Amino acid sequence: MAAMPTENAPRRAAPKKNVLMIAVDDLNNDLGTYGHALVKSPNIDRLARRGVRFERAYCQFPLCSPSRTSLLTGLRPDSTKVFELKTHFRTTVPDVVTLPQHFKNNGYFTARVGKLYHYGVPGEIGTNGLDDAPSWNTVRNPKGRDKAEEDLLTNYTPKRGLGSSLSFLAAEGTDEEQTDGIVATEAIKLMEQNADKPFFLAVGFYRPHCPYIAPKKYFAMYPKDKIVLPEHSPGDTSQYSREAFFTYPFNWGLTEDQRRETIQAYFASITFMDAQLGRVLDALDRLGLADNTIVVFWSDHGYLLSEHGQWMKQSLFEESARVPMIVAAPGAKGNGAASPRTVELLDIYPTLTDWCGLSTPSHVAGTSLVPLLSNPRKSWDHPAITQVLRNNGMGRSIRTERWRYSVWENGTGAEELYDQEKDPYELKNLAKDARFDKTKRELRTQLLGASVKPAAP
Repeated sequence: MAAMPTENAPRRAAPKKNVLMIAVDDLNNDLGTYGHALVKSPNIDRLARRGVRFERAYCQFPLCSPSRTSLLTGLRPDSTKVFELKTHFRTTVPDVVTLPQHFKNNGYFTARVGKLYHYGVPGEIGTNGLDDAPSWNTVRNPKGRDKAEEDLLTNYTPKRGLGSSLSFLAAEGTDEEQTDGIVATEAIKLMEQNADKPFFLAVGFYRPHCPYIAPKKYFAMYPKDKIVLPEHSPGDTSQYSREAFFTYPFNWGLTEDQRRETIQAYFASITFMDAQLGRVLDALDRLGLADNTIVVFWSDHGYLLSEHGQWMKQSLFEESARVPMIVAAPGAKGNGAASPRTVELLDIYPTLTDWCGLSTPSHVAGTSLVPLLSNPRKSWDHPAITQVLRNNGMGRSIRTERWRYSVWENGTGAEELYDQEKDPYELKNLAKDARFDKTKRELRTQLLGASVKPAAP
């Protein structure tokens, strides 16, 4: 008969919980689990079934580096001062403790595979880019066949840089030869090698960022005659400020057929990336790690596919600011449900520290979503704030469950107000309608009061 432990006997500490962070580049909400009728995303969908899908999640800045910097530092862009693709946050907030660094400081093995902090795609694939050495114990910088075959691309915007082009390739060869295939392979190796220790593994997929490259079989899943162009494209533009638009002239002059081809390639890239995510999730299950690992899935911003005549990001429209976000925490009561609450990418930092039982650094601006993992419909009053830089100053937007209010030129320019319940495509600007003056004033005060107060790290 085993001896009973005495009061003085050492107690075995509960094992630390693992983190698997999945970052996706330029992915919008055109996914099966978010209700898209055409896009095939079976692995993202199955992750949603084992977690909480956030229906109203928003980025802080619809551009790769500012968005990723904000999420990983826990600071709003006005605090990081990162508004473009060149500035490294260590030059502006040198002492900030990043999300992975905080886990590293608390005894976790931290690793990055692929793109987490910014580097240019496709130009800097295979490099460290703007990585942050204090964040990681080890890094992997995959470089696949897609990088070597850029001369085979079809490019409908040849005057634009390749990293901001409408270009694509239905590639020969296997998934595993592509950069995202190598990302999955390396992530699986790291899980296998470190399954016996607490880990924070950040896996950064490159697709569907342009150029849209995927093996041919994924293009075949999306016949061009099945691609439906957005009806609200470009719509009545007289009610908007010129600064509301990033793509100008509208659609960059593409024909309808060229637009369909581009969307086909974007969707093919999503499904290809989804298949690589599936390989990682399969390994998590095979290694017996799923019951002790929180999985958080996010994109750095949304992506327009000709809505309002716009492409890509860098606008404050819903399709640009909204992101897919799924948090799968083992044993959470809300798993399998959708949350209608308005949340931000900033909330990921405190959610992970909270769930893993770590302290949350005082500089972190977000709010833990752990209560919503138990009750996805819990009462919640945390609007989302998104901003973007233009030549005439900053544009800022606040999103509540019902409203989006935006103002340009550092708060002195044109205003936009949309009732998302009645106008989800933001086709009717109510900013000049006196019936909504009270709503507009309240949102304006909330927006400008919250977004322009930098926080110290």
